[in-house]
This record gives sequence, structure tokens and C-alpha cells, in this order.
Amino acid sequence: MQEHDPVAAPKAYSGVARSFHWITVAAVFVMVPVGLTMSYRGNTLDLWDDLTNNLYSSHKLLGFLLLWWIVLRLTYRLIHGAPADEPTLEWWQKAGSHLVHWLLYALLLIVPVLGWIGVSLYPALDIFGLFNLPALAAPNEDMAKRVLNIHGWLALSMALLISVHIAAVLYHALIRRDGVFRRMWPRA
Repeated sequence: MQEHDPVAAPKAYSGVARSFHWITVAAVFVMVPVGLTMSYRGNTLDLWDDLTNNLYSSHKLLGFLLLWWIVLRLTYRLIHGAPADEPTLEWWQKAGSHLVHWLLYALLLIVPVLGWIGVSLYPALDIFGLFNLPALAAPNEDMAKRVLNIHGWLALSMALLISVHIAAVLYHALIRRDGVFRRMWPRA
């Protein structure tokens, strides 16, 4: 293993890893507001019009695609690894960073799987009236409500964890100015 020169700039993530990251960011930044909006319109307002149905279809389709995107992303990460940690980080910052990243990976897999199971249980697998997602479970509306409730709470937990991640990124970019942010920036 190569020793790190504390003066040298930390190695950036590969272009492929950065693409996986930023496309995931864009998808999640669409998924969360669409999920909240569709739930509010459908569950709170009990408004089931074309817009609500299109929001649900968009959310299901993007969640399905995001699930497979994350599988590809994790496969790439496991095969190619990640650059070594920025050498000036304290041990607890490295541990916290790794914990947050692996929790995010776990949630990025678990949340869409639970959503898919939930719409299978409901069953509400239709996407824009064009096709259905494959069913993962036999219909059971009571179980669907429980699974989709967990899906929603975990999605909100993921959004909170993403906020922690963004706060850490801003700390490193604006206060420490240590190169951590540049490692994942698209133009690294």
C-alpha cells in the first residue's frame, strides 16, 4: 500500500465513480420531493387526478431505475474501490465518513426495494398505463400500508443523512479547504 504525502493533494474519485455519484444525487433530489408531493396529494388531500397518478408513476419508475443504478454503482465500487482517505482527517472523521457512506448505500438499496414490495402488495404496479413493474409479493393491502410506511420513514431518514453528508461536504469545502470536496466534484 502506498504511503500518503500529507502535502500532496488527495486523489480524486474516478470519472465513472463521480458520474455514478452525481446521477444518484440528481435522482434522489427528484425522488424525495415527488414522493412527498404524491403522498400529500393522494393520502392527505385524497386527490386522485392525472397529476397525482403521474407523480406516483414517475416515483415508481425512477425508484425502480435508481435501484438498478445503485446495484451498478455498488458493483463498480466493490470492484474498483475508492481513493484512500484524505490524510489530514482525524480517525473519527474517517470513521464517520465511512459510516455515513455505507448507511447511504444501504438506504439507497433498501428504500426502493421496500417501495417495490409495497406497490406489489397493494397492488399498484402500473406505470403511466403503459406497463407494470414485476410483482414481488402477492396482494395484501394491510401489509402494503405497513411496508410503504416504513419505506417513507426510511426515505426521510435517508434525506436527513444526506443533509449530514452535505453539511460535512460544506465544512470541508468552505472551512477546512482540505481537498475532500474536490475529490468528488465533477471537474476533479
